[in-house]
Amino acid sequence: MQNNNSHFKSGYVAIVGRPNVGKSTLTNAILKFPLSIITPKAQTTRHRILGIHTEEHAQIIFLDTPGLIEPRYRLQEWMMKAAKSALNDADIILFLVEANAKPATKDGDILETLRSHNYKMILVINKIDTLDKRKILPLIDAYQKIYNFVDIVPISALLGDNLDDLKKSILENLPGGVPFFPEDMITERPERFFVCELVREQIFYNFSEELPFSTAVVIDEFREREGHKDYIKARIIVERQSQKKIIIGKGGQAIRKIGQNARQEIEKFLGRPVYLELFVAVREKWRKKDIFLKEFGYDL
Repeated sequence: MQNNNSHFKSGYVAIVGRPNVGKSTLTNAILKFPLSIITPKAQTTRHRILGIHTEEHAQIIFLDTPGLIEPRYRLQEWMMKAAKSALNDADIILFLVEANAKPATKDGDILETLRSHNYKMILVINKIDTLDKRKILPLIDAYQKIYNFVDIVPISALLGDNLDDLKKSILENLPGGVPFFPEDMITERPERFFVCELVREQIFYNFSEELPFSTAVVIDEFREREGHKDYIKARIIVERQSQKKIIIGKGGQAIRKIGQNARQEIEKFLGRPVYLELFVAVREKWRKKDIFLKEFGYDL
């Protein structure tokens, strides 16, 4: 992408915050593209996912990150590494919080940690559609006492409210530069990555409790076939035999439902028909073992 505009701006914007505050919903809304899977469960996002927004005078590279938590096992440690690497790469940080909650102690702890790095940070108060508007100013005042934000923008990522104001604030604080990526590029992730995520999304929707957090998805084969549907062979990884039985379901009903729903979403994403074949494999305690984490794509 050629650009001779001396006023062009470009840079990385990391979206960070606690789990389930709407980081992925915000990323998808700004890009107008389903970059990150979204489910009602916290910790759905595991990877740092890059999304590229390009317009005439600017290129904003968004970094959607896992929710900030205290890790309890190796997978969560890797997730926090992904989030922290985004912070290190970012020119601006969008610190996302929920409007319908008081400033949480954990938010304060996170901001205290970030203060020493003097990050350029915009406070984004999400889900304002759920809040009495009279409560926004006290909420803003409470967060301003914790961190010196360069701007504060209330939004509803779900409804698209005030996203133009947020984008304007980002552009005002973005450094001058040149485009890092071609103007028609939305992400650097390959199709295989998104296929895995869309299968994993269906697991989150169809199973409760701990099971979705104990699963990973790996693509073993992905073939484009001229004149035929693309062939995709994927493995769902679980930690115990009992979990494998649940994923498969009685007479294979559960895994068929996952496959049917995932195939529909994959076809919408790719814009072409696919034949999806799913298998289930057991890898005991895979979330706690580096060898499996690397094999399943969690190598930083």
